[in-house]
Amino acid sequence: MACEARRAGITQIVAATDTDGLGPPAPGRLVAAFHPSKILLLRCCCMYRSSRLLWLAAAVLVAATGCNHKQNSAPMTNNTKPAVPGTGQSGASATASAVGSTKINGEPVVHLSRQQVGNGAQFLGMTVIPGRGMNVFQITAYVPGQGKVQLLASPPLAKAASLMNGQKMDKYGAASYSFGGAFLIPYPNRIFGQYSAKNHTVTADWHGQKLVLPANAGRAAMHGLILSSKVQNVQVLKTAGGETLTGTLNARRFGGRWPSVTDLQFHIALTGDAIDVKITATNAGQKPEPMSIGWHPYFRLLSGDRAQARLYVPATERATVNNYKEEKPTGKLVAVKGTPYDFNTPGGRPLGSTYLDDSFTHLKRTNHAVDVRLSDPAAHYGMEVMALSPEIRAVQIYSPPSQKFLAVEPQFNLVDPFGKEWHGQNTGMVTLPASASVTWHVRLHLFTPEGK
Repeated sequence: MACEARRAGITQIVAATDTDGLGPPAPGRLVAAFHPSKILLLRCCCMYRSSRLLWLAAAVLVAATGCNHKQNSAPMTNNTKPAVPGTGQSGASATASAVGSTKINGEPVVHLSRQQVGNGAQFLGMTVIPGRGMNVFQITAYVPGQGKVQLLASPPLAKAASLMNGQKMDKYGAASYSFGGAFLIPYPNRIFGQYSAKNHTVTADWHGQKLVLPANAGRAAMHGLILSSKVQNVQVLKTAGGETLTGTLNARRFGGRWPSVTDLQFHIALTGDAIDVKITATNAGQKPEPMSIGWHPYFRLLSGDRAQARLYVPATERATVNNYKEEKPTGKLVAVKGTPYDFNTPGGRPLGSTYLDDSFTHLKRTNHAVDVRLSDPAAHYGMEVMALSPEIRAVQIYSPPSQKFLAVEPQFNLVDPFGKEWHGQNTGMVTLPASASVTWHVRLHLFTPEGK
């Protein structure tokens, strides 16, 4: 079918379902058809509900030439060669040699890189978008048997720039969480509440204070308020093993939607062995505020064979939801043992055909870290996601069976943290008094899984 589509001049047709991608497109939904020179959006016949897989459909492109199965088995990623890294001079902006020519939201895209040493698995580079809340757009690595590969499901950078236009469905920056790895602040995941169709907002209650948030995911607010924010004071520093990127975001009250003033500090370090990310949120105002931080990286399955890919999540419970279309939590945490959601098996459990968009909690820590592992034995590739902050109480896993990626989202909170359905349970939101800070810390490692 893919080859026939190419002969017709269309490189891929993707049925854009809802936020969670179950089944064929509903009537009235958008279907994205990719042509070598343009994207065609075709509408079916019913109301559009939400956007995550729609954006991913518009982002993930298939190569326009050839019908090689290995090439087409995983999402297309950005093939733009990273710029040569700079010398790490300090200053108000990234060094010129580390900055690409592409600008998104008025800010230059930044490339980090290091030289390959030996033939072991190692990180080689990163592409980061300061103009979109420091979105980690791409990670490049050397994987034995695969060569130099791109690890995140992202479109070509130029295509991403055209999608991140602030218009229509990207009004609140929604394109940012649909590829690469967006940072989700001050709330990851969905927030439900009193929905206003007139204002297209959701009003949640936090200790008697009303939080009026943009309804950017149907009748819910999702993934925070920095998706289209510009990070300032961007600096690239040369280190012994690679490069480090830093930046600040004076978020104020997140557009007047949050109780207090917030400052954010970003620290992203690239070495061959690890990618280490720290984000510190400081309450720079006079009033207490709720705070949560999360990340949404779409890790590619390099083999393209999702069924054999394995996942390890050291969690004993998951939050149940009403369905995978609305994703509204029931307020119940259920044991995963003996269910299809039990990923505690040493070495991981095969994904098979299990649909995943679930919040896992009651996390087990080893040496103070929550160690989540994705392995793709057929590609001899593995990714370890280490959640190092004690405040990280949940890991959202998102992976529809029809897609060749797995999103691992370490975050402070459960879905809908202000919801009445939780009846006062601790949902993970951190309360920051005036002048207090909290740090979200996650580290990535590569590994080679045993067997095939």
